[in-house]
Amino acid sequence: MASLYTVDVYSGSADSIIRDPHAQGVIVKATQGTGYVNPKCNHQWDLAGQLGKKRALYHYAGGGNPISEAQFFISNIKNYVGQGLLILDWESYQNASWGNTNWARQFVNEVHRLTGVWPLLYVQESAIWQVANCANDCGLWVAKYASMNWNSWTVPNMNVSAGAFKFITGWQYTGGDMDRSIFYLDEAGWDKLANPAGTTTPKIEAPKPNPTPTPVNPAPSTANWVDALGDRWFEEKGTFISNCALHLRWGATVNSSVIAIVPAGTVIKYDAYSRHGGYVWLSQPRGNGQYGYIACRDANTNEAFGTFKQ
Repeated sequence: MASLYTVDVYSGSADSIIRDPHAQGVIVKATQGTGYVNPKCNHQWDLAGQLGKKRALYHYAGGGNPISEAQFFISNIKNYVGQGLLILDWESYQNASWGNTNWARQFVNEVHRLTGVWPLLYVQESAIWQVANCANDCGLWVAKYASMNWNSWTVPNMNVSAGAFKFITGWQYTGGDMDRSIFYLDEAGWDKLANPAGTTTPKIEAPKPNPTPTPVNPAPSTANWVDALGDRWFEEKGTFISNCALHLRWGATVNSSVIAIVPAGTVIKYDAYSRHGGYVWLSQPRGNGQYGYIACRDANTNEAFGTFKQ
């Protein structure tokens, strides 16, 4: 059986992963939700192309409006449609709709309406049921690891279910030092899934207008650190203007003591953010080297408690 070995990368991935001579294909994170674009997407895509590797782009589901997320994905990668596989990454972390069995169906339908391409679905083996209603149209890229430290290109000998799908298109079998997968395709098969019509410039439909709030953009490529509580913070300087009364606290937890209850319209200048404990928290520099913290967004629904200016 023909097969291709691949790696998948995001903003925090080193170029050496793309250059790994075992990797015949590179799968690049493009977008997440309706507010995040991988700042290294173009670079990673171009590098893989320069190395002559097969390419794919994936959207990480935020679990908001699936139509809006599909439009956000395609609007950001429209120049690449037809040149690589399109993939929906469906997993539980930062996904407000995890467990919703119709979300992926709505997303893939909109991608297909816009591009004529059916995306593949990336999902862990135990959650294939959540995307089962896409089985007649979409390929399956399943994640199941022998162990987290299987740091080898050797494919483990283990059974992997295809669930409702007729077969497995790809299998991600390790995620330790790098994410390695095997796709049961030859290069022509990969190209056919990427560009089923065989056109040189696929026709992209205009998205229907669907205004979405601007979230605090995650930026894993920027400076980040883990604090004493184990929460990861990302450096980002900006201004947040509240639209309701909020607690300004001495710590970034709902149990931290309150500095003040600030009214709607309060301007908070922040220098970092963290997503934990059900909220997105902002860090506000104060006098004498101290910081205040405020919850600016519901991390589960992505509802913002105000507006942002970078």
